[in-house]
Amino acid sequence: MSLAESWDRYAVGSTPRRAENANGDTTWLNWTQYADHGPNEGLLGPVAGRRVLELGSGSGSNLAHLVTLGASGLGVDIAPAREAVARERWGDLPGLEFRTMEATAFLSGTDQTFDVVLSIFGAVWFVDPGTLLPLIRARMTAGGILAFSHLPAGSRSPRPSRAVMRFDHSPSAWERLLTGHGFTGASASVIDPPEGRAVGTMLVRAVAL
Repeated sequence: MSLAESWDRYAVGSTPRRAENANGDTTWLNWTQYADHGPNEGLLGPVAGRRVLELGSGSGSNLAHLVTLGASGLGVDIAPAREAVARERWGDLPGLEFRTMEATAFLSGTDQTFDVVLSIFGAVWFVDPGTLLPLIRARMTAGGILAFSHLPAGSRSPRPSRAVMRFDHSPSAWERLLTGHGFTGASASVIDPPEGRAVGTMLVRAVAL
């Protein structure tokens, strides 16, 4: 089974996102694995008028929220089932597009540049940062924001099969990796889980030099 097929099988079995959050909003950005928990899109700064790329865009809901705030967005995901769901839910939203492609293949083949790149439990977790970070930086404007989240190192993780690697790093290791690959102001921390839960969320942000 190919990597794309593995992720596609995983995608088909995933739980659809709610239509509304606890505040009654129909679009929102969620960095963590818990509903109504953690920071919002403010981590990215103002997004109106900015070009946003999401690597591992899933159902498209996080990216769609940024587009409703005035961004233009491109979501890339390796699983065809993800693109189908995203287009069905968000296909009529102007300024938003989706593609089925592996992250490094997309970044290597495009000449587009982006002001914001995000990955929420997405490609940054599953692709060697020594390969992926230089490709991301090459497609970002100077001063652009890279932000991503995933489970802390040592936690159990969502993955389509045992054949899929994940790249767990401590906050300090992520900061060093980003600094070494063309980013500045790197900050990484673990967000505490909500009451009654044991596992937090790694959240990382850096600025492209």
